[in-house]
Amino acid sequence: MSVISQAVAEYLDKSSWIRKMFETGAALKAYHGEDAVCDFSLGNPDLSPPTCVSCTLDRLAKESNKSFAFGYMPNAGYPWLREKLADFLSKEQGAPLTAGDIVVTCGAAGGLNAIMRAVFDPGDELLCPSPYFVEYGFYAANHGGKLVSVPAVPPSFDLDVDAMAAAITPKTRIVLVNSPNNPTGAVYSEESLRALAEVVDAKAEEYGRPIFLVADEPYRFLTYDGAATPPFLPVSPNAIIVSSFSKNMSLAGERVGYIAVHPEMRDKSKFLDGVVLANRILGFVNAPAIGQHLVADGLGRAVDTTIYEKRRAAMAKVLEDAGIEFSMPKGGFYFFPKAPEHFEGDDVAFVNRLAEELVLAVPGRGFGCPGYFRLTFCVDEAVINRSAEGFKRAVAQ
Repeated sequence: MSVISQAVAEYLDKSSWIRKMFETGAALKAYHGEDAVCDFSLGNPDLSPPTCVSCTLDRLAKESNKSFAFGYMPNAGYPWLREKLADFLSKEQGAPLTAGDIVVTCGAAGGLNAIMRAVFDPGDELLCPSPYFVEYGFYAANHGGKLVSVPAVPPSFDLDVDAMAAAITPKTRIVLVNSPNNPTGAVYSEESLRALAEVVDAKAEEYGRPIFLVADEPYRFLTYDGAATPPFLPVSPNAIIVSSFSKNMSLAGERVGYIAVHPEMRDKSKFLDGVVLANRILGFVNAPAIGQHLVADGLGRAVDTTIYEKRRAAMAKVLEDAGIEFSMPKGGFYFFPKAPEHFEGDDVAFVNRLAEELVLAVPGRGFGCPGYFRLTFCVDEAVINRSAEGFKRAVAQ
């Protein structure tokens, strides 16, 4: 008899590619040394947080024996942080948000899980374009839901609005977009988002139940070549933003994010009450107290994005010189190239070949898109440049 449930055993099997690359990387680094391995497998930001973070930590250390404390607060987060977020997001989104439209969460992942727990009935569907962040399917299953994906349009991986519309059923409860996208770096246009919102709202009217249009936006701050992530809330009264400060402030381990809803959402109070309750009963209770202070003092500040621009250019040159086909990412810090033709589209075989050259990547099938592989460039530029010969040798075989 297994010590874990059948469902979790199956999850372990499905998530094995990222886990396997992590384990492979650890073994290679232990044998060859950290500096010998070029690890592009994990999206873990390596840049230092903005200087305001250390200033806030110094202040909190001095105040820790006063009334500040580290106790419970309202499950939706500190009211003063929600007010600051509402003011900041009102300008970003062009929508008149108040503190009552905001829930502070344990990262974007906590926010997505709280939403799904609040709105899913057994068998409800989460619809998103593929490739997609690998955890989405697990989040949906956590709450009795099912992930349904629709291929985006290569090579740029733009939304296929017609195909998304055709995939909406009476069971569709959430339509989720992630822009800039992990793993492709695609940035969806305002025109595409409005077209998608129009069909989603029409289907919701037809079926007589809300379909929530959710944007997962932790990479909003990071775009290139004049691209910009358009405001999302104005596209629909059922629009919801979920984001975090993991990437823009390099606070991935601090687990602070938020949910922001359209101020004119129908039955908004009931929806938010459900999300706040879900936030509590899922065991998050509230976002970390120290983290909430950090982001309150750091709103509008971010890491030096010019460093990511240089790394993006360096990775593009490495791939071009190796003869690997790819689309230049418009945002985020990932490339999603094609497996070379002579590997017959076998992304796993090519990733294994790269590992022989001490270069770590993740197969595209882990993101619902076989035939491609993901590389992160949130690593030092020297690591990117050092990988060049390994890529060439892997392709040459």
